[in-house]
Amino acid sequence: MKLVERILTRNPCYTAGRKITVKGLMLHSVGCPQPKASAFINSWNSPAHDSSCVHGFIDGNDGTVYQTLPWNHRGWHCGSGNKGSGNNTHIGVEMCEPACIRYTAGSNFTCSDLAAAKAVAKRTYEAAVELFAMLCKKYSLDPLADGVVISHREGHSRGIASSHGDPEHLWAQLGTGYTMDGFRRAVKAAMGGASSGTDGYTKIMGNTVATAEQMKAYLKAKNPGVAQSVLDMVPLYLSEGKAEGVRGDIAFAQSCLETGNFTFSASAVTLSQNNFCGMGVTANGMKGNSFDTPQFGIRAQVQHLKAYASTDALKNACIDPRFKYVTRGCAEYVEWLGQKENPDGKGWAAGAGYGEKILSILKGILGTAGGTLKPAEAWYRVRKSWADASSQKGAFKSLENAKKCVDENPGHSVFDESGKVVYIKAAAFQPYLVRVSIPDLNIREAPGTDKPKTGKVTGVGVFTIIEEADGKGASRWGLLKSNAGWISLDYVARI
Repeated sequence: MKLVERILTRNPCYTAGRKITVKGLMLHSVGCPQPKASAFINSWNSPAHDSSCVHGFIDGNDGTVYQTLPWNHRGWHCGSGNKGSGNNTHIGVEMCEPACIRYTAGSNFTCSDLAAAKAVAKRTYEAAVELFAMLCKKYSLDPLADGVVISHREGHSRGIASSHGDPEHLWAQLGTGYTMDGFRRAVKAAMGGASSGTDGYTKIMGNTVATAEQMKAYLKAKNPGVAQSVLDMVPLYLSEGKAEGVRGDIAFAQSCLETGNFTFSASAVTLSQNNFCGMGVTANGMKGNSFDTPQFGIRAQVQHLKAYASTDALKNACIDPRFKYVTRGCAEYVEWLGQKENPDGKGWAAGAGYGEKILSILKGILGTAGGTLKPAEAWYRVRKSWADASSQKGAFKSLENAKKCVDENPGHSVFDESGKVVYIKAAAFQPYLVRVSIPDLNIREAPGTDKPKTGKVTGVGVFTIIEEADGKGASRWGLLKSNAGWISLDYVARI
């Protein structure tokens, strides 16, 4: 199959930018004696062509497939019926038709060269089989499943398309012997007999498999110095997961990944934020969301996982601040949480292999027998970068010793055996000036609105900040050089 990208960037279906979760594929034929895909591509690539747009055309002369929309963009290829529109769920592909036919009434036509017409039909049919096999693999679709691979005519029968007879009308009148049942079987065969493509994948929704004891044992093995407060909140993953039908052990494994097994080394979030999944960290340097309690942080994480994995309503009130940004049900499996592995390019994280990393941790958790896990012997290497082995200052069994080495060697970091950075020396804080423009900015004894006020305010003026810290009620707190106390940095302008 020759696949050529010719995206209709000026067509309203493209410029609207609406996306779909691909649930099926719909096969069409163009309904006019035009074998050249270029004829449609040239005329449809216009802002004025707002009546239709498909995801691809198959040229009748050589069988070339021209992709005209990104596969997960919403097209307008089948109209609608009494049960909705297949445009919201299905990719639409048009097969071009022979030049030697002439339509007489409705879907009836005459043909002046049957052999030539059959050759065009055969060419487009075979290309469509290859294309649909590719798309079924890409979107983990089973072509033999009900309603997945359908024709425009079948879409109308299902109530999701306008009244058309294509492409069966073309095949039948040319005497090709092609049918949609045969087409679906051919697609299946072209996939190598593969099933839906998700056999063995791990669903996010379902009952938790790991126990709280296994989760705690895994964490203590990976992070012997883990705080008791962290161990105490492990059962919350099970209870919050059960409430929403989400596997709590998957949520916990994700937290282990995002927090470095709750060491928070090289993590974008801190323990005090009660954010154990990096929620809200959408770019380097962002602090992410904060929650009042560990339970609320875990609940928000579970709700966010449910947003990706299911279209079902939440059981508890939504406290996930980013729930509304998720395309519901776009990542049913853990393997699809990474955008690079997700069929629609969606997902929780942009990094490659994100879901597999979570599953690797989950496997380790489930491998703890009797609630104990012997920590594997690990070496920590101090280098400028993982790839630059020549810069290595040493290899240590003790993480603390490796950290000391980094502190003595600027520009170096601690790497674990997988090459992941586990420690970077924090740069020395540089005091800076801020301008306060309100007369009554409270000064507090410690960072946080839950900490006592000193009884003083800054007044309007310029002040020096000598330290920053996290705390309730502000994105960041700053310590005044006078040591009078802490102020919210949300009410100042850095100068």
